Amino acid sequence: MPSSARPRPAAPRSEAPPHDFTIAGGDLNRVLAQYADKVHVEEGVDEMAPPAEEAAILYANGGDDEARLVLENALETIDTPEARFNLWSMLLDLMRLTAQRERFEQLSLAFATEFERSPPAWQDLSSPVSRPDGPKVQTVNLSGQLGGQAAAQFAQLIQIGMRAGALRVDLARLTSVDNAGAELLLRAVRGLRRAKIKLSLSGASHLANILGGQVTNGKRENQTLWLLLLEILQYTDQQEHFEELAVEYAMTFEESPPSWEPPPTVTASQTGAEAVDATMNQIYTLEGEIVGPNTAALRNITAFAGEKTKVEIDCRGLRRMDFVSAGTLFNIISQLNMKGRLVVLKGVNSMVAALMQVMGLHQVARIELRG
Repeated sequence: MPSSARPRPAAPRSEAPPHDFTIAGGDLNRVLAQYADKVHVEEGVDEMAPPAEEAAILYANGGDDEARLVLENALETIDTPEARFNLWSMLLDLMRLTAQRERFEQLSLAFATEFERSPPAWQDLSSPVSRPDGPKVQTVNLSGQLGGQAAAQFAQLIQIGMRAGALRVDLARLTSVDNAGAELLLRAVRGLRRAKIKLSLSGASHLANILGGQVTNGKRENQTLWLLLLEILQYTDQQEHFEELAVEYAMTFEESPPSWEPPPTVTASQTGAEAVDATMNQIYTLEGEIVGPNTAALRNITAFAGEKTKVEIDCRGLRRMDFVSAGTLFNIISQLNMKGRLVVLKGVNSMVAALMQVMGLHQVARIELRG
């Protein structure tokens, strides 16, 4: 299994083109056969026990029960301490991922007895729909200058809101907005509104003040900034200000302005202690179940990386990847690696980490396991 304490230099890959993991049309066996000679773990470098590889691929393909049987059977026959520890880690995480708390606690006792160390703490890592307390509302912080370079982060923002059904965006740290940045924020807010996502814009008045200094009555320019200002004011109590600005907009651009329609917002109780910080421009997030090669969550990593020398990807909420999406992730990170970027996959559960190792991701990125 990968180690959080031992990043490894990547093997040179410039001579080999990225692998196309979609050729086999999603047939796992055909994909594995086609790439058996191309994707492998180097001999002697954290080589995994074959049952661990098999269990990782079964889980990636949706075979939870089959993966469990493989791991349990392997623990009956394998006696190498390091291999056993890796198998145990995968099995315990599988119990957390499938919400089997009673079985997890039974296995935890056996783990502690064998290794004379504390097992991981119980956490329900199963799909949010199966959790009785429901998903938490996340907070996305926008800061500094908002421009067109934030496109990937806004795709992530929309994804978070659509998945949770509610979102809080903190605008209080913004210092300026250009037209491209205004277009991104305007599309995001309107898109979430049309999707009936509950949205709270903290610091809306602060942003309104910034935008107000960038629009001039009677001057036909910066129309996107005008429209964003009118949208943002609907998340405040400044209806009178909105109505005055709407008249000025109509006179300036000779077209009808938006109507005052305050959208449903996140309540104070929803955005209290349960809010999760998802600060943009600092760390990218992969979560849920990622299937297939062309998901926006994967495609946007390159744009997010930009010119960063260290690219951190939060995988604490990533439950599962299938074989094809893991191959796509390998290709993306390989390209970043060849440009000298350090990619760190943080908080990866043991089942997904095992698949990443099967794919060779540990050779081009640092994988840090979830506790």
